[in-house]
Amino acid sequence: MDLNSLLSPISINSMELKNRAVMPAMGTGYGALDGTVTDRLIAYLQRRARGGVGLIITEVCAVDPRGKGFPSEIGAWSDDQVPGLSQLANAVHEAGSKLAMQLHHAGRETFEAFAGATPEAPSAIPSPTMMQPCEEMTQERIAQVVAAYASAAGRGRDAGLDAVEVHGAHGYLVGQFLSPFSNQRDDEYGGSDENRALFAIQVLEAVRREVGPDFPVLIRVSAEELVRGGYDLSFIERLAPLLVASGADAIHASVGVASTPGNLTIASMDTEPGFNLPRARAIKQVAGVPVIGVGRITDPRLADEAISRGDADLISFGRQCLTDPDFLTKAEHGDFDDIRWCLSCNQGCIERLSFELKPITCTINPECGSEYKGEPPSSEPRKVWVVGAGPAGLSAGMAGRAKGHAVEVFDKESEPGGQLRSASKPPHKQVLADWTTWAVRQLENSGVEVHLGREVTKQMLEEGKPDVLVLASGALPAVPPIPGIQGDNVFDARDVLLGKVQINGKAVILGAGYVGMETADFLIAQGVDVTVLEKEEVPPLGNMKAHEYWLNRRFKKAGGKLVLGATVLRLEPDALVFEKDGQEQRLVDAAMVITALGASPQNALFEIAEEIGIPCQVVGDAQAPRRLLEAVHEGDAVGRAI
Repeated sequence: MDLNSLLSPISINSMELKNRAVMPAMGTGYGALDGTVTDRLIAYLQRRARGGVGLIITEVCAVDPRGKGFPSEIGAWSDDQVPGLSQLANAVHEAGSKLAMQLHHAGRETFEAFAGATPEAPSAIPSPTMMQPCEEMTQERIAQVVAAYASAAGRGRDAGLDAVEVHGAHGYLVGQFLSPFSNQRDDEYGGSDENRALFAIQVLEAVRREVGPDFPVLIRVSAEELVRGGYDLSFIERLAPLLVASGADAIHASVGVASTPGNLTIASMDTEPGFNLPRARAIKQVAGVPVIGVGRITDPRLADEAISRGDADLISFGRQCLTDPDFLTKAEHGDFDDIRWCLSCNQGCIERLSFELKPITCTINPECGSEYKGEPPSSEPRKVWVVGAGPAGLSAGMAGRAKGHAVEVFDKESEPGGQLRSASKPPHKQVLADWTTWAVRQLENSGVEVHLGREVTKQMLEEGKPDVLVLASGALPAVPPIPGIQGDNVFDARDVLLGKVQINGKAVILGAGYVGMETADFLIAQGVDVTVLEKEEVPPLGNMKAHEYWLNRRFKKAGGKLVLGATVLRLEPDALVFEKDGQEQRLVDAAMVITALGASPQNALFEIAEEIGIPCQVVGDAQAPRRLLEAVHEGDAVGRAI
């Protein structure tokens, strides 16, 4: 299909864009602690610009040190930060894209350690997510911060950027003033819709005065907050014309705040692609300026359709730009099978930044964030065997081949994917199988042989004599020493997911980690009555991470039963016996008992390789069972290091 709507040019005030694809602001952690731009950030954004998107918006850029949301957030509060911003603009322009700077103040959504002072907000109401004390801003302080937005915008213009975007979404300071969820003031900045809008209007007016009439000014808003006590879409529909009258040349229509259930601001794989487009359409009908749609949009075909039918004028592809910077160019040439699609897993990006306080990457694109390093091909091509066609093995194979080595991949199973074969079966997780298909295709297209149904033996190693062995043989389910665990009605969760077990009657699942709860999700979708037993007193999966929230929500809505603090004692022919609160209890109506109690690494070939004298690297679950991110990145690192 053609992508005429997405690839058509558009103007925002004086800024002419070659197409309607936008890379929105996404925090990276690549900035310096003093708020200046680094070579790492420049290389990362220039790489995205080379992929062809018309507009790139920098990550959040603090207008005031007290507004920093994380330690390494870049800033525009000082003239000392202008040279780095100028270098960034030049790099993006050189690669063919326009660059906007996102003006940001975190308000209450930060920590004192990051902001250098008590977080400030419209009202002294702590953030439900941060749970930090915050200080109500005086009118004098409000005026100072409004001026800071304007000064920062002027620095962005002087640095050679093409536009600025006021961040008024996701529950940060501008959004906090807009919302009764966070603004309970009784002065001119609170108490009514009009008063709560005053701060946003003053910010836009001040920015417009600073940058002049022709410089593009965008504003990003949450179309609705989807949180108890927050505003809804009708408020933004009334507000949009006022924002335009105050200086906004375009509106970027996001959704939600940090405490919105399910983290819809950065939607997981559980959420339908393009779920937020109806809200963008509603704003477009009243705004009179270009509207940017966003919300788990990865496929340019969906974006083109959305623009064609009038949902939005431009489309943001956030995490897809991390996963495959060249996705738009590939789509333009019809090479959709070559696109590495974003999983919406959030492991490498927002969860890494927010929960681990580490710079972002992408779970399935290890190059993301490492563009500044540069790696030449190997000067000494070698014969590399990779044992295991799971995520670690496939990643090692791709990286090794990219370095110029002669790579072969072996797996004893008849299908590739390793643990992803079963992990892709629960609801909303087909994307994992799609990645496996993509990775195998990449290997085969690059000349790598993938041998399925072939188990590597000592004899094969002795005869084949590879120079290097990468052991990515995965892990097998752990079987604890519970009496009766070998019974005829006891099955491993992975076998259930792979269709090796006939589903019959009620099920009891042992273990409430990801494997257990996703197996419950899989069975519940087929109408099975499920009880999950977990030995810990607290559920292993909480509600802070998006996928965990939706798993728990579906489980609860379907009537699934979770028993915490339950230690399984034994399995009898007609009952499962467990202890809870010091009392023995019996489950007597379970037709299936399903184990999801962890896994044990399988790396026996390591000693054999050592005995033969073949250098061997162990990666992924064969080293220790962990997440997809660790598997892919370890495989990639080993492949590149050969």
